[in-house]
Amino acid sequence: MATVDMYNIDGKVVGSVELDDNVFGIEVNEHVVHAAVVAYLANQRQGTKATKTRAEVRGGGAKPRPQKGTGRSRQGSIRSPQWTGGGVVFAHKPRDFSIRMNRKEKRLALKSVLTSKVNDKNIIILDQLDLNAPKTKDMIKVLGSLKAEKALVVTPDSDKNAFLSARNIPGVKTASVGTLNVYDILKYDKFIVTKDAALKIQEVYA
Repeated sequence: MATVDMYNIDGKVVGSVELDDNVFGIEVNEHVVHAAVVAYLANQRQGTKATKTRAEVRGGGAKPRPQKGTGRSRQGSIRSPQWTGGGVVFAHKPRDFSIRMNRKEKRLALKSVLTSKVNDKNIIILDQLDLNAPKTKDMIKVLGSLKAEKALVVTPDSDKNAFLSARNIPGVKTASVGTLNVYDILKYDKFIVTKDAALKIQEVYA
């Protein structure tokens, strides 16, 4: 098991935590991680954009000029794609961009990125994150003590004070164990997780 130092909100080491190798010490599978990121980004797309084909554009019923005798090119409709105001050749239509991954792949991808954070020493364990009120300056002080500028802060459950304190800080995001995803873990340099959240992650994904 990997042993990681545990800090308090003042940035001082107050102990250590042993992390389960079944979650934080597996062999990293880059292919599955890549697939998880692609699926996440694809699933964020709404797929609602639409443009009109030449059949859907208004007008164009009459032939714009005679077929022969003018010396100009043959034209059958002013709503052909080459005309201003004409239809689009390969028009975008609403579609579903979502990509499905099975449960085992999702778990493997998540455990792979958690392992990479441990291997790269970019994981920070907090003994607790108790903010009495939603104050941005308090969260900035905590992050400054931990020397973390771009960080994902993870709590066991939804923490309103932590969320409100961090939402206006550029490069910082909060999440609960139940909302963790591969993309966010990779996006932020530091993975800050409370001791209780780390234990919960091990219980859920071991």
